[in-house]
Amino acid sequence: MKQHLFLLLGTALTLVDVSGIAQADSKPVPYHYGMPLDIRKVISMYEPKPNECKVITATMKYVDKAGDVKNMSYRKMSEACLFQN
Repeated sequence: MKQHLFLLLGTALTLVDVSGIAQADSKPVPYHYGMPLDIRKVISMYEPKPNECKVITATMKYVDKAGDVKNMSYRKMSEACLFQN
């Protein structure tokens, strides 16, 4: 009986993990000014590294307060702009 309970619990946890991964790989939602952010924890951030100063699209993967993994994209100036005179 205990083996069946552990098997059932393990299967349920696996399904929860897989659903979280499926959500995490979804297309990023573009940020717009004034959009409320419900971020509990940032998982990762990515931005391209061009050699010239220009506007780029960066992305952030995060966990919201409900525990869902989400992706958001936003526009910003590239880091190359910091090194130009």
